Amino acid sequence: MWNSINNLRLLWPSIPAIVKIILFFSTWIVVWLPAAIVLAIALKWHPPQPLGNKKLPLLASLYVIVPFILWATTWIENTSLTNWGWAWQPAVFMSLMRGLGLGIISLVILFGLQLTAGWLDLKKSETSTETGEKKINFWTLILNPASLLTLLLALWISATEELIFRGCLQTILQQDYSILISAAIASFIFAIAHLIWAAKETLPQLPGLWLMGMVLTLARIADNGSLGLAIGIHAAWIWGITTVDTEGAINPTGRAPEWITGIAAKPLAGAAGILLLLATATLLGLTQISVNGR
Repeated sequence: MWNSINNLRLLWPSIPAIVKIILFFSTWIVVWLPAAIVLAIALKWHPPQPLGNKKLPLLASLYVIVPFILWATTWIENTSLTNWGWAWQPAVFMSLMRGLGLGIISLVILFGLQLTAGWLDLKKSETSTETGEKKINFWTLILNPASLLTLLLALWISATEELIFRGCLQTILQQDYSILISAAIASFIFAIAHLIWAAKETLPQLPGLWLMGMVLTLARIADNGSLGLAIGIHAAWIWGITTVDTEGAINPTGRAPEWITGIAAKPLAGAAGILLLLATATLLGLTQISVNGR
C-alpha cells in the first residue's frame, strides 16, 4: 500500500488540476462518511429532513478532519501551508484583524443604509423606563456569550474554508489555469458546497456566494498571497449575519422587494448584498493598485 501511495505521489505532478480537486473532495467525503453516519443516527436525522440545529454537529465533524486532509494534500503536493497563504506569523494575524474590521464596517454600512431607507426595521426588544419607548441594546446583542461563541465559530469556519478554497484549491488550479479562471472555478465549488446543508435556502444565494468567493480571492491577492485578510472578512460576515439572523434583530419592512433586501431575509440573495460585495471588491482592488503603485 505504501508503494502505491509513493507511486501516486510520483505521478501527481502529471495529473490535471481538476482531477486533483475531484480526488481531494472524494477523499474528504470518504473519510467523513463513517462519522457522519454515526452522528446522523445519534441525532435521529436522515435526508431529506431539514437539518435545523443538527447542522452544527455534522458541520463540526466534517471540518474537524480538514487538518488531516490538508496535511495529506501538502505531502502529496510536496508543498506547505505557507504556499497556500497561511503562516503562524504576526503579520497574518494583523491582516486577520484588519479583515474583521473591514467586514464589520461593511455590514454596518449595508444594514445602516437599509435601515435609513426604511427597508429594514430594528427589533424592539427592550423598554426604556424613562420614555416607555422600546429599543434594542446593540452592545448586549454583540457582547453576549452566545454572540462571542458565534464569533469563535465564525473564525474556525472561515479559516477552514479559506484554507480549502482560497488556499488549497486556488493554488492547485493555478497549476493549469490563470488566476481568474482558477478563482472562478474555486468560487463555483465554494458556492455549490453550501447546497449540502440547506439546498432550498441556498439556491437564491448561489450568485452571491460565487461572488463572495471571488471577492475573498481578491482579498488574498491584495494581502500579497496571505489568507489573513480573507479569513477576517469572511469571519466578520459569518458572525454579523448569523448574529443578526439568530437574534432576529433586523427584519424587512416590506417597503422594498425581496430581490433588493434579500430573498428569505438572506443578504446574499438580494441586490443590496451583491452591492456590498462589489463595494468590498472595489476597495480591495484600489488597495492593491495603491500598494503596486508604491
